Amino acid sequence: MSKPKIVILGAGYGGLVTAIRLQKLIKADEVAVTLVNKHDYHYMTTHLHMPAAGTDHHENARVAIKELIDERKIHFIKATVQQILPEEKKVVLADEILTYDYLVVGLGSETETFGIPGLREYAMTINSINSVRFIRQHTQYMFAKYKLDSKHKEYLTIVVGGAGFTGTEFVGELADRIPDLCQMFDVDPSLVQIINIEASPTALPPGLPNDLVEYGMDVMRRKGVQYKLSTAIKACEPGGVLLGDGQFIPAGTVIWSGGVRGNSLLQDAGFHVQRGRVKVDDYLRSLQYPDVFITGDCSIVMSPEGSPYPANAQIAVQQGYNTATNLLHTLRGKPLRPFAYDYKGTVASLGRGEAIGILKVKKVKGRLAAFLKKMIDARYLFLIGGIPLICKKMIFKQKQATRKRHVRN
Repeated sequence: MSKPKIVILGAGYGGLVTAIRLQKLIKADEVAVTLVNKHDYHYMTTHLHMPAAGTDHHENARVAIKELIDERKIHFIKATVQQILPEEKKVVLADEILTYDYLVVGLGSETETFGIPGLREYAMTINSINSVRFIRQHTQYMFAKYKLDSKHKEYLTIVVGGAGFTGTEFVGELADRIPDLCQMFDVDPSLVQIINIEASPTALPPGLPNDLVEYGMDVMRRKGVQYKLSTAIKACEPGGVLLGDGQFIPAGTVIWSGGVRGNSLLQDAGFHVQRGRVKVDDYLRSLQYPDVFITGDCSIVMSPEGSPYPANAQIAVQQGYNTATNLLHTLRGKPLRPFAYDYKGTVASLGRGEAIGILKVKKVKGRLAAFLKKMIDARYLFLIGGIPLICKKMIFKQKQATRKRHVRN
C-alpha cells in the first residue's frame, strides 16, 4: 500500500512551519511530504524593509531551505506552481505534475493595486529578496543621477504609498539611511524628501492606541518624514504620483506598500475567494475541498467577533503548527483541533533604536520596544532553525559591521 502524499505549496511562514513541524512529528515511512517553493530559500517578509532601505544586508532576511528541512522526511522541489487542480488532486509545475492526498497552500500574497493606474508599472514593492535589492540599488542610482544633473531635485524625492506596517518600518529605516547616502554622494540632506502618503486619516499599523501613533509619527517627523494623510494616490506616472486632490508630486522613487491580496492561483483553480483569499473552516481547510489546508496570506480566518483576522507572520506561524497537527490527526484517525489564534501583540520598528507596540495589553515604545522587536525576530529564527541559525545570523551581522567600519576608515 502506497504512503499518503502531502504536498505543501510555498515556503513562507505557514508552509515552512507546517513542513518543519511535520518532520518532527511523523514516523519513518508514515507519509510522503513534498515541499514546493519557487526559491531555494525562505525569506522573512517582516525583515525586508531593512535591506530595502539599505540598513541591513539581504542575506539576513533569508535562510536556505535545505538548512531547515530533513531531506529524509521532506522532499524539496524548487519550482514555480503553474496550476492547482483540486478536483483532480493535482498540482502542475513547469516540468512535472504532482498528485496529492492532502494539499497545503501557503503561496503568499500578491500586490493589491486597487485599480490605481500605473501603480504596477511605475511603483516598486517590498515583497521579495529581489525586489528589495532593486529598491536599494535604485535609490542609490537616483542620488548618483542627481549629482550628474542637479536641476532635477525630484530625483531626491522618495514617495512611499501606504503608512501601515510595511510602509512605516521601511520609512523609518530609510530616514536612518539618508545621512549615509548624502555623505556617499555629496548631497545636501535638506534637498532629500521622504513623503509617506496614506488614504486613511492616521498612519502606522491599525489597532495601535492613539498615544503610540502620535509618538511614532513624532519620531518619524523628527527624522524628516513628511506625512500626507487622508490622501489617496489617484495615479502613478513615470515621474511621480498624482493625488486625489489633483496635486502631482514629482519623485524619482515611488514605493507602494498599500496592500496585498491572496495568490491568484487560488481563484484560477476555482476556489471561492475574497481579494484572492479563501475562507477556511475551523481546522484551516477549504470549505469546498476538505483535503486542502490553506495558510497565511491566502486564508481568511474569522475572529469570534465575526471579522477576519489580519494576515501577518504571527498568525501564519500559528496556522503552520495547527495544520501540521491536523494533518497527522487526519492520517491517524484522531479528532482535529480547531484553530485558535493566540494574539501575542504587535511591535512596529521606527528605525534605529525606536519602535512602538502592544504586548497583549501592555504598551511599549522607544528602545525597549526596539529590543523586543529583535527578540521577536530571534525567537522566530530559533523556531525554524534553533540556536545554530541564530548564531549564524549573529556572526554574519558582525562581519557586515566590521566591513562597514573598514569602509568608513
